[in-house]
Amino acid sequence: MYKSLSEFLSRLEHAGEVKRISVPVDPSLEIAEITDRVVKSEEGGPVLLFENTGTDFPLAINLFGSEKRMAMALGQQSLEEIPRRIDALLNETFAPKTHWADKLRMLALLGHASEWLPRHKSGRGSCQEVVWQGEEARLSRLPILKCWPRDGGRFITLPLVHTVDPASGSRNVGMYRMQIRDDHTACMHWQLHKTGARHYEAWKRSGQKRMPVSVCLGGDPVYTYAATAPMPEGMDEYLLAGFLREKPVRLVRCMTNELFVPEECDFVLEGYVDTEEEMATEGPFGDHTGFYSLEERYPLFHLTAITHRRDAIYPATIVGIPPQEDAWITRATEKIFLSPLRALIQPEIEALWMPEAGTAHNLAVVAIRRDYAGQPEKVAGALWGAGQMMFNKYLIVVPEGTDIRDTDALALQLRRVRPQRDLHFATGVLDILDHATATPGYGGKLLIDATGSESEEQVTLLPERFQAAGGFSTADDSLVETWGVLILRCELDAEPNVETFLAANEIKGIACVALFDSATRDLTSGELLWIALANTDPRRDLRLANGILIADCRSKTGGKPGFPTRFPNVVVSDEATIERVDRRWHEYGFEERLLSPSLRYNKLLRTDKAEA
Repeated sequence: MYKSLSEFLSRLEHAGEVKRISVPVDPSLEIAEITDRVVKSEEGGPVLLFENTGTDFPLAINLFGSEKRMAMALGQQSLEEIPRRIDALLNETFAPKTHWADKLRMLALLGHASEWLPRHKSGRGSCQEVVWQGEEARLSRLPILKCWPRDGGRFITLPLVHTVDPASGSRNVGMYRMQIRDDHTACMHWQLHKTGARHYEAWKRSGQKRMPVSVCLGGDPVYTYAATAPMPEGMDEYLLAGFLREKPVRLVRCMTNELFVPEECDFVLEGYVDTEEEMATEGPFGDHTGFYSLEERYPLFHLTAITHRRDAIYPATIVGIPPQEDAWITRATEKIFLSPLRALIQPEIEALWMPEAGTAHNLAVVAIRRDYAGQPEKVAGALWGAGQMMFNKYLIVVPEGTDIRDTDALALQLRRVRPQRDLHFATGVLDILDHATATPGYGGKLLIDATGSESEEQVTLLPERFQAAGGFSTADDSLVETWGVLILRCELDAEPNVETFLAANEIKGIACVALFDSATRDLTSGELLWIALANTDPRRDLRLANGILIADCRSKTGGKPGFPTRFPNVVVSDEATIERVDRRWHEYGFEERLLSPSLRYNKLLRTDKAEA
């Protein structure tokens, strides 16, 4: 695998995957605006290497922004190679061992697996070639990004946060964004359901004031992937990294705390969290949902040292309205974790897809082998209880053999859905970043059982001209033929009556009426799906009327009974940043001009703040 981020970038550059930008570029807003244009261009664009950041370090972004680069980051020619390795391993592990030769092969397999375990190395690592302590150790020496205009400040966006359980000593490596407060402190955004937060609470209960925390940046890109992976509680992320790279991760002890980190990372931020200290305000932050996550209270990380390689490169990413770079990390997770999911939890699952519009947690599609009634509900119950799949809000189950990434094939199955029969509502855990639910981290879920292939498609009947009624003057039928969805739009504060509109118009054979804000005109079906998934709580915003599903996908007014107390704005650049990047575009070395994606979405803003 790769001995450094620099080596990975060299490999990418040799493959024609890197665009160097040598002119000065500001890490505050400018880099993010350039990146957003490139990421949303055809095929996700190249890696961007900003060589002049106003600091001593270059910045690399969009490292994982294509399937090719994601495979290269994991040391593979294709993402399909890893599932084949996992399938072979699981088949060997769980196959019956009746003959002595089979048992000997199992011993050899266990011996080989031990080679993936992380190893401690004595002395310093290359991540400690330069050591800054005291006043030398300042976070402002790094090119840390401010991504969006309503962000609360600059954020470290690709941190590998190392913590340990005080009782067991088991390690966790998680990716929790960090908002810079000053040169020596940063907010640590470990959410309620994350292992880092559980470690924090354990240290607090233990009565120990100083919880050691070390944050790595860069190194072998497989470390970054492992920190995002939905590993089972208590399983070391560096075991997964060792398996993926087929060699152990070598760890060195930090200079100012007792934690161990990969010896070839680019940067290590050493420090601690004071468990007795009052939490600080963190956010807002333009998040992967495409909306801002608003201000909350989180612990403070105190910096005690910065160590780095002499050739260190600062890695970063941005998130926001999809698609973004994190979609390709999700693609790798779909493939890597399908085999264990199938072998250990749900053997009937054939395929798994988490579409970009669902921003990882909001929507999942699975194809299953259905052998008996109730099996889709069984699959949903198991998935909603499996690690990070507990955050899933909408789950579509289709029969085996369906190409779930083929939207035409998927639409065909969904047209056979009968809402009264095939929709199954539940409540449960949701992502803490889900802004639609009234109770943070808890809300409605929906299983759509599309395995009923015996159902005939309904014949659709629409009037030649829609009659104004119920507060609606017209309707958008562009998705009726393919998806069976009729779109109605109205102003935010309107109180329309969908049933009155349907009664005034002869409409038959549709499955769903989706209600959107008037500002969503001209958005694509994928963009509408993103908004619908993000803005709805299935238990509050979905209902059945005369066999038709009515979905209220509008922005919500915070503070009403049953509604969230606050509702966020979408994530877009400001006018000044857009104009600056427009003016400098050719100066960066780009030939083809790319327009700002924010020009498409700024009409969705309701206020000039992060909170709508």
